[in-house]
Amino acid sequence: MKRIFIKTVLFLFVCCATLTTNAQLIDNSATSRNIGRNSYFRFHYDNDYFTKSDEYYSQGITFDVVHPAIKRFPLSKLLWKPFTTEPQYGLSFNLFGYTPTSILSDSILYGDRPFDANISLKTFLIQVDDLRHQQISTAFSIGVMGRAGLGYDIQYNIHRWTGNPLPKGWQYQVKNDVIINYQLNYEKQIIAAGNNFLLNAAAEARLGTLNTLVGGGFNLLAGRFNKRFKPVNGTKRKAEYYFFTQSRFNVIGYDATMQGGLFNRKSPYVICAGDINRITYQADAGIIVNFRKLYLSYTQSFLTREFRTGTYHRWGGISVGFAL
Repeated sequence: MKRIFIKTVLFLFVCCATLTTNAQLIDNSATSRNIGRNSYFRFHYDNDYFTKSDEYYSQGITFDVVHPAIKRFPLSKLLWKPFTTEPQYGLSFNLFGYTPTSILSDSILYGDRPFDANISLKTFLIQVDDLRHQQISTAFSIGVMGRAGLGYDIQYNIHRWTGNPLPKGWQYQVKNDVIINYQLNYEKQIIAAGNNFLLNAAAEARLGTLNTLVGGGFNLLAGRFNKRFKPVNGTKRKAEYYFFTQSRFNVIGYDATMQGGLFNRKSPYVICAGDINRITYQADAGIIVNFRKLYLSYTQSFLTREFRTGTYHRWGGISVGFAL
C-alpha cells in the first residue's frame, strides 16, 4: 500500500509539471476564491518554476473537497461556527516541499533554508453572516513533516524522469515530527460597488506545531462576480471573471519548516529563533474564471525575507475546480 501511495503522489506531481512545464500558501477559504457551491472538488498547484526560480517554497499540491456530508466527519466537530447560517464543510489534502537555494550541494548550506516536506489532512468550514457582510473560516490540520513528508522521493523521481540533475542534501532535512494546527480566518466588507468591486479587511491566526502566527490585511475583487457573504444554496449563479489581490502582514511566532518540529529536536540543521524575521509581508494577485461547473485560476505570489540571511521569494499557482 505504501508503494502504491508513493507512486500515486509522484504521478500527480509529474502530471502537474508537464502541464505547466510554497512560504505561506494561497488562502483557498478567502471570499475571492469562493466557488459558491455546497459541493465541489478543487485542485491547486504551486511552483516557483512559474517565476523562474527553484528555492525556498519550491512546490505544493492541494486537493479540496467540499460537501455537506463532511459535517459528519469526526474532526469537523472541532471547528468553530459562530453564526447561525449553514456552513460549507470541506476536507483538504496538502503536500508541500521546501528547499535551500541549491539542491546540488551534498553538504549543509548554513545560513540557507533547510530541506523540509510535509503532508497533512485538513478539515475546514466556511460560514458567512449576510447581515453584517462578514465571513469566518476555521480549519484543523493533522499530518507529518520531515522524511515522512516524501519530499525527497518526489523531487528525486521527477528529476530522474525529466533528465535533470538529481537533488542532493535531503539527508539533512528537518526530522520527522507531527503536525497539529488550528487556523482561523476572518473577512469583513469595507467597500462594495454592486457585483463589480469589493474590498474586504482580512485577519488570520494559526496555532500549532507547524506554524504559529497572526496576520492582517486586505482582499480586493474587481470584475464580474456573484454576491459574497451570501449563504450557498441551489440558486443558479452567473458566470464570474475577475481580478483579485490579497495583501497582508504576518507576525511569526514559530515556523517548523525552518525551525524544526516542536517534539523532535534532532534535526541536523535548522534556522535559529534569533535569525527568523518575525514580521513578513505577502502579496497575491491573480485572475479567476468560474462558469457553469468549471472553476479556473492563475495566481502570482510574493513574500518578503523570512530569515536574516534569506531573500524575498516569488511563486505561481494554478487551480482547477469542478462542481459536484
